[in-house]
Amino acid sequence: MCAVNRDLRRDLYAAAAAALLVVTAAVVGTGIEHRNGSLRVGWPPLLATWEPHVGPGTPAAIAVAVAVVAYGPALAARLPWRPLLLATWGTALAWTWSLALVDGWYRGIAEQLTTRYEYLRVIDRFHDIPATLRDFTHHIIGGLPGSWPAHVAGHPPGATVTFVLLDHIGLRGGGWAGAFVITVGTTATVAVLVAVRTLTDDHLARRAAPFLALAPAAVWVGTSADGYFTAVAAWAVAFLALAVTGHHPRWTGLASGLLFGLTAYLSYGLTLFALIAAAVLLGSLPHSRLRSSGGTPIPRPLPFLLAGLAVVPAVFTALGFDWWEAYHLLVTRYYQGAGGVRPYGYWVWANLACTVFIVGPATAAGLRRTATTLTHRTQAPAFRLAVLVAATLLALLIADASGMSKAETERIWLPFAMWLLPSCAFLTGARGWLAAQGVLALLVNHLLLTGW
Repeated sequence: MCAVNRDLRRDLYAAAAAALLVVTAAVVGTGIEHRNGSLRVGWPPLLATWEPHVGPGTPAAIAVAVAVVAYGPALAARLPWRPLLLATWGTALAWTWSLALVDGWYRGIAEQLTTRYEYLRVIDRFHDIPATLRDFTHHIIGGLPGSWPAHVAGHPPGATVTFVLLDHIGLRGGGWAGAFVITVGTTATVAVLVAVRTLTDDHLARRAAPFLALAPAAVWVGTSADGYFTAVAAWAVAFLALAVTGHHPRWTGLASGLLFGLTAYLSYGLTLFALIAAAVLLGSLPHSRLRSSGGTPIPRPLPFLLAGLAVVPAVFTALGFDWWEAYHLLVTRYYQGAGGVRPYGYWVWANLACTVFIVGPATAAGLRRTATTLTHRTQAPAFRLAVLVAATLLALLIADASGMSKAETERIWLPFAMWLLPSCAFLTGARGWLAAQGVLALLVNHLLLTGW
């Protein structure tokens, strides 16, 4: 009992330290913003404005949060696996939709991807996709005739082409785009659960499920294209986990490679998912000598992974888009805009305060438990989960140190956040921590008007 109380006390210290980081970032950031406006955000450290409000999604959001806190851990423990996956996705859908609708249909969903910074503003310039891709890099630098909006210029064209294709099949406008992002983005919860169960065990995956369903990250998953990126990257990792542990390695390896290739053409920064892939490979070592029921070795997935990985880059390159050239031009564009004004000395640590908003206080405590698990070399499943979480944190810290993610990381780092949340599986007292997660998301969505 003393050990349990000591661990809980240390967990609370970790959550308090995360809260202190947020308060410090808010106080220091407000002072900087009032002094010279160099942060370029309305409510430091978040890109948001103070606007207390309620909306049509408020009752549903509260109901979902209460239901998950009250019944989530018990249901996650006893539901059969496939119904649990569906329940987790359904809950994440309900949670994300209801939070988005706190701001109403138009402001919360339909208008989010139609602003002057967003992808839908350039749909009509992609009537000839191959020709536009050949010319794409010529419009990345800002201040020139025909320069792309910020988000189009700031990402490889895979992101924009996705919305162009939606438009071409008749799903036009911000409403359909928002519904697509929410529907696809919330499947990341399922992908993470599949990977965690495959690499560790059923018990840890079930303990993580309610935290994935009630993630504070849903505030931003539902209103930004980064929610879509999150799902693509998550499924790439999930299929890799299945492939390296002998689950139909030909097809899952190929699917993983295809999705990793697409990930690199959705966001330049998501190339850091190579570190998470490495953690999956490391975690699969105990499975490396698996044999089929007939005694024959299971095919190694690497050739299929590499074949899939080559497809998306080959297609975009053949169509005339040069990824490396575009990235170097993006760096120039980044420093032409807010990136050239925002002070690195503040954002290099305030970015982490933004991350607290998307992963919540429970994850801060979960990361403390992760560190303990790594240093004490506990049971193999727990250790493999800790390695996966640690690799994610390393990738996030590299992105932070690069200086190419100054501010707005509550949106940009969503793909990484989903792989920090499983650390909550190490916690005791799940209901209390889930309540803290839900309250944080509800407060953010009702007190602030976020940029997405």
